[in-house]
Amino acid sequence: MRRTVFNEDHEAFRQTLRSFIEAEVVPVYDEWLAAGQVPREFYYKLAELGLFGIEVPEEYGGAGIESFKYSAIESEELTRVGVSFGGQSVHVALCLHYILSLASEEQKKRWLPKFVSGEEMWAIAMTEPGTGSDLAGMRTTAKLSDDGSHYILNGAKTFITGGVHADRVIVCARTAPADEGNRRHGISLLIVDTKADGYSVGRKLDKIGLKTSDTAELAFTDVVVPAEELLGEEHKGFSYLGNNLPRERLSIAYGAYAQAAAAVQMAKKYTQERQVFGQPVAAFQNTKFELAACQTEVDAAQAVADRALEALDAGELTPAEAASAKLFCTEVAHRVIDRCLQLHGGYGYMNEYPIARLYADNRVNRIYGGTSEVMKSIIAKDMGL
Repeated sequence: MRRTVFNEDHEAFRQTLRSFIEAEVVPVYDEWLAAGQVPREFYYKLAELGLFGIEVPEEYGGAGIESFKYSAIESEELTRVGVSFGGQSVHVALCLHYILSLASEEQKKRWLPKFVSGEEMWAIAMTEPGTGSDLAGMRTTAKLSDDGSHYILNGAKTFITGGVHADRVIVCARTAPADEGNRRHGISLLIVDTKADGYSVGRKLDKIGLKTSDTAELAFTDVVVPAEELLGEEHKGFSYLGNNLPRERLSIAYGAYAQAAAAVQMAKKYTQERQVFGQPVAAFQNTKFELAACQTEVDAAQAVADRALEALDAGELTPAEAASAKLFCTEVAHRVIDRCLQLHGGYGYMNEYPIARLYADNRVNRIYGGTSEVMKSIIAKDMGL
């Protein structure tokens, strides 16, 4: 079926990005995997390529293109060759929208030029040890000083993608106790300079997948955060998180679809080259049927992801629609990647083959950004159930 979501400008960007990935990432990716993170200086190359400023207005140094489609293309091109840009996806796909939608003019002038240049990398810290998806249960606190000039931040966060390299972090903290009957009240968003006294990065977490993504624990001990670093209005942080979650969930959905599509191509290539009993594995009927079934699922996931992408760009993507896209695409990717790994036989279990890394990287899609079970709850509520 003809695909209409991307135009000529998008495809030109795709070719530029593909050439960059093949020249700058593929040759050194094994080194990044061994190190467990992308080199900090690599982000300056991404900035020079213009990836950080696509959606940033021109007055702050960006291209001023209001579209998530370039990020979607990035997902497709990275998964095509089984590599990653590390934690930079959080910098652009998540943090930028918070700045654009909530920051004051003065804050944008201060933050965005360094955001675009890669001089300051951003992360967002929501999850805490013991709370998981229950964001309203967070215990990190930020107490406003008597003179109103600053907050004192105390607490801890975990599973923070980009947490090692981050220069600024959007920290979700309680600035007031929860109201009786409304646990969501009292959460605010603070922009924390990672060089501040009392801010510390704990363990770089050892994950089963996404090895080049620097995921860390963070701790705050009496960190002084100037009042002018409050993002948006005080106590309204939970609603801001909710407004931005559809974008995050679409990002995960699109990445999952792209992973599934890449897995099919990897399995197709491998089975055409691999000889068993005197003939290519692809010559067996079972292989053909398995790949055909996987391709059918990928086609469906692509349609769902593309539809959601168009809705996001039009400002029409609802929380339930984003949840549905995430649930469907991540479940499809889970099934497809598993079946494509099976077609690789024993080699599919070897990390030297991209399908093995894809298998491990994919598993978290059904957990972060809201688990599959949370997605079902959101969809059911939207159905009136």
